[in-house]
This record gives sequence, C-alpha cells and structure tokens, in this order.
Amino acid sequence: MEEVEAVATSVWDQIGSVFTMEIYNGKSFADLLTLEAMLSLLGNAVAATLILIAGFIISGMLSRRITRLGQLHASLDDTLFVFFGNIARYTILAFTTLFVLNTFGVRTTSIVAVIGAAGLAIGLALQGTLSNVAAGVMLILFRPLKNGDFVQVNDVVGTVKEITLNYTEIADIGNVKVVVPNSEVWGNTIKNYSGYKTRRAEWEFGVGYGANLARAEQVIRDTIMSDPRSHSEPEPFIQVNNLNSSSVDFLVRVWCDAAVYFQYQADMKRKVKEALDAAGVDIPFPTRTLVMQNSGDDKDAKSLVAE
Repeated sequence: MEEVEAVATSVWDQIGSVFTMEIYNGKSFADLLTLEAMLSLLGNAVAATLILIAGFIISGMLSRRITRLGQLHASLDDTLFVFFGNIARYTILAFTTLFVLNTFGVRTTSIVAVIGAAGLAIGLALQGTLSNVAAGVMLILFRPLKNGDFVQVNDVVGTVKEITLNYTEIADIGNVKVVVPNSEVWGNTIKNYSGYKTRRAEWEFGVGYGANLARAEQVIRDTIMSDPRSHSEPEPFIQVNNLNSSSVDFLVRVWCDAAVYFQYQADMKRKVKEALDAAGVDIPFPTRTLVMQNSGDDKDAKSLVAE
C-alpha cells in the first residue's frame, strides 16, 4: 500500500511540474489556463489573423498594380514588372509574418538568424538551381531578350514565349517547346534578331561574262527598290564583287524592317531571277569545255581524251 501511495505521489509531482513549467512568454501552463490569460491569447490570435489578412490583401493589391504598369505602357517590359510585383508581394508577406510572431511575443531576431543560417545551407546545396535564379534576375533586369523576340541561344532558334526565374521557354521554328535553363542563356552568346527595328539583307547574283553589266545592275536595282519593304536610307549597295569561274557576281545589300526580313530576302531572290530573265540577261550555270585534238590517228585521239 505504501508503494502505491509513493507511485501516486511521484506521478502527481510530475503533473504538477508540468503545470508550473514555463512554456510561453515566461508563463507556466497553469498561468495560461486562467481566464485573463486565455482572453489575452484570444486577443493576440484575433490581432494576428487581422494582420495576416491585411498583409495578403495589401501584398496582392500592390503586386497587381506594379504588374499593370507594365501592361499599360507598351514601352515597358511586362516580364520586368511581373518580377518587381512578385518581389513586392513576398517582401510584404515576410514582414507580415514577423508582425504576427511579434503579436504572440515570439522573439523574431533569433528566428531571422536561424533562417539566415538555413538559407546559407540551402544555398550551398542548391547551387545549380540558384545559379539559374541569379541568371533569371540578370535576364529580367538587363533584358537582352524579352517575350516575342526571335532569338538564337546556343543551337536553339525560335521565339521567346516566357522568361521565369529558373528557365526561358522558346518556341523553335517548328513550334516545338524548348525549355533552356537561365544559366545557359545568360552564360552564352545570345543572337536577338528582334533587337533592332531594321536589318540589312544581303544577296549575291551572278550574270554571264557576256552580259551588259550596267544593264544587269540597273535591273537588279529597279527590281529590289520597287518593293515597298526596301529602304532607300541607308543607301543600297549594289556592286560587282567577284569574277567567278563562270559568272560575274553582284553583291547586293539593302536595309529593311526586321519583322519582314526573312520573307523579304526570299522574295527578292525570285523577283530578281525573273527580272533578269525578262531583260534577257544571261544567268550562267557551271559549265566545262572539253577540247579534243584529232591528229588523224583515232588511237592518239582516244588516248588524248583519256588523259
């Protein structure tokens, strides 16, 4: 009987120690069970809920307003303002979380220190992912390419569809979705064919050695410059560039709008060919002349041809 009483006394003492142990803000469990403490906790919970709701509302409104600025002005990059909007949103939410913790009396300085140490450890473990994020930030800030640009990145040629913090999405010429990590985009040469409003088209047209070069040049000039896509400024360049084995080659350089470059370049090849044919200007093709000498002896002639 005495042993049972001793065990009961020990259990009761342990339960009592739990009630007297400090568990929150210097108060024990017994202190928190009082009406005053419960009302205080309820008030803190209500205040924290209101702060949290206000933080979500304010962060969402500010993010949408910043994003809308990029959509309202054509000269502003949408991707850049979406990025700024997300930064503003998550910054407000981070401060909101700190305010909520302060409401319950939690010391946030120690939490910030723990988060910093954890962030360092996570950063070391995710170096590849973070390099993509860092490259994405650089792409968004410096904008070497943007949505809708026709670009070449490494061996990928196509139209930029989306730039995120981790990857860049490109639709190639065959309309196949290609996802390129941002570190590979930022760390390599980028050819942005939409970077400037105008481009210089270049062709090489060959005519026969017997052709009237002045006439041929005039036909080429009239044909290309009659197209409304051709720019007269800067002045077009049309000159004899090479004396080939079977042709005299004209080098032609004319400026046009970048948006029509590829179709314009293809159209002019056909139009110039048709114009030269209509003007009677000979367009040569590779030929080979075989000279045979007949000495009267068929055997000698055959051996000469064989040589």
